Amino acid sequence: MSQSAPVTQYLTRLSKSLDLNNATPEYARISSFEAPQVPVRCTKYSANGQYMAYAVQDYVKIVDAASGADVATLDVQTVNDLDFSPLGKFLVTWEIPKKDPEVQDKVFPNMKVWSSATGELIHSYMCKLQSGWNLQFTHDEKYFGRLIKDEVVFYETSNLKTVWSKLRVENCSSFALSPGQNYSVAVFIAQKGSKPAAVRIYQLPNFNQPVSQKTFFKADNVQMLWNKLGTSLLCLAQTEVDKTGKSYYGETNLYLLGIAGSYDSKITLDKEGPIYDFSWSPSSREFGVVYGYMPAKTTIFDARGNEVHSLPLAPRNTIKFSPQGRLVLIGGFGNLQGAVDIYDRQDKFKKISSFQASNTSVSEWSPDGKYILTATTSPRLRVDNGVKIWHHSGELVYVQDYPELYQVTWRPQDVNQFPLRSLSPAPKPHESVAANVKIVKKTSDKPAGAYVPPHARNAGVTRNSTTSLYQLEIKNNIGAATTTNGGGAYVVGAAKTKVVPGAAPPKEELSKSAAKNKKKREAAKRAKEQEEEAAAAAAADAATAPTADAANTSPSGELNGPTGSSFEDKKIRSLLKKLRAIEDLKQRQINGDKLEDTQVQKITTEIQVRKELESYGWVETDE
Repeated sequence: MSQSAPVTQYLTRLSKSLDLNNATPEYARISSFEAPQVPVRCTKYSANGQYMAYAVQDYVKIVDAASGADVATLDVQTVNDLDFSPLGKFLVTWEIPKKDPEVQDKVFPNMKVWSSATGELIHSYMCKLQSGWNLQFTHDEKYFGRLIKDEVVFYETSNLKTVWSKLRVENCSSFALSPGQNYSVAVFIAQKGSKPAAVRIYQLPNFNQPVSQKTFFKADNVQMLWNKLGTSLLCLAQTEVDKTGKSYYGETNLYLLGIAGSYDSKITLDKEGPIYDFSWSPSSREFGVVYGYMPAKTTIFDARGNEVHSLPLAPRNTIKFSPQGRLVLIGGFGNLQGAVDIYDRQDKFKKISSFQASNTSVSEWSPDGKYILTATTSPRLRVDNGVKIWHHSGELVYVQDYPELYQVTWRPQDVNQFPLRSLSPAPKPHESVAANVKIVKKTSDKPAGAYVPPHARNAGVTRNSTTSLYQLEIKNNIGAATTTNGGGAYVVGAAKTKVVPGAAPPKEELSKSAAKNKKKREAAKRAKEQEEEAAAAAAADAATAPTADAANTSPSGELNGPTGSSFEDKKIRSLLKKLRAIEDLKQRQINGDKLEDTQVQKITTEIQVRKELESYGWVETDE
């Protein structure tokens, strides 16, 4: 009899409590864990899943993650953040710097390194800023580095007090230590004056010459992401402002660097627009990128940046590989509706399921690669907080609601414990799904439709009504030369000038000859419209023309319309055509159509036309 796979686990941090919960098939809280009954400031699993630590106002506690039993209590107050070393040997805490009341200008060390097994304080450092505060360790925890002004300082974990080596880089603002077997470090050098930004990769401790580097002429900040083997680095370079005016969020570019220095290139993306997300496969042989104005495009590249496969365009902004690398989640979260697609990497990226996880603020694969946890958390959303667990087939298997949920995450576990040889069917849903079936149906089956603005909701306007500015402009053929750039802003011609959404389409800046030709075209268009209106009116006259005697007199004996070909008769026919054209324009105006200035002016002549008709003896009768 084969041994069953270990049970997966996740934690939930509430407003005044913290729970460790077993997942499939139990879905029950670990009773042996003594949860604190006071607000928890922060919590963290170790990367190997051995420990879990949490901080309250007066202390930090380390517990055994599997059983929930206490391991150590740290005597430290007001800890705002904490982190474990890769193998869980060390716990590092960060607290707001405090001044010594007895010694002027003296500040107590606020970053402390503890032994996870015993709770012993090993060493303390000063670190004023919380941004980028945590220590970065090599994969075997032999060395770690910390950023100090213009240099990355390295220590041996066997001697935390003495500096082992230094990498001096002027204007260095961040670094990323490789998780691979080779000790490598990447540093980002911010732009300064006329000097462009750059990323350089060095081998420890040979800091004389970088093994790879890339210069960025458009980069105010950079996100650096190593693959699992530590052989390749992805760099997302971003500017705070897009000078072309195409995006509110700056310009983004993705670059790939290798530690051997054999390649460093910009990833070519064939759809214009921002980069929303990028992620390495656990195999380290490929990565995925979600990019482009909505609907976005998702493309998989190999480790050298060559395109492998592209997925269909869709409103998505998230990509996550399962821990085994077989399945790929493509989701649309945040300001999107929460649609999720699951693809099978081993079956030519075949889509195996889709589901709707509305209002999702957290999404994670389970360690066994069979389930996806989605959650709505505070303070992003303070209503409908809760956890949902989905099978990769798209079936919802568990639901748990909370008044306030501040954090949820899976416990890390060794992927080798969960070989995913074949895709299994979904298990029987937990009873919590049946209890929430109405809520789930309401969320997932909600019909799509146009947004109805507040001013129109009390006026009987439906989702299919033409109420938005965009729809009205389409209906009225306003700005026919304009298009949208995919992000909702109007663009004109080849220049694609950006305009604030909701404003009128921008005016074209034309040369004198182009403006003259445009006026000619508009005049010809107006003349053609008037001819068509006159022809339509004449056709209507011909279809409904009475006999000569009947047309000449009304039942009362009064003159009703012209019958001869005298000057007066011709004048009356001409004036009647004008009157019919005016009536047509008035009806178009009532329907909400936008009229030309000349057409509006034509409507104002109605009284004058009627008076002139009366002067020729024409009398309007009731039908």
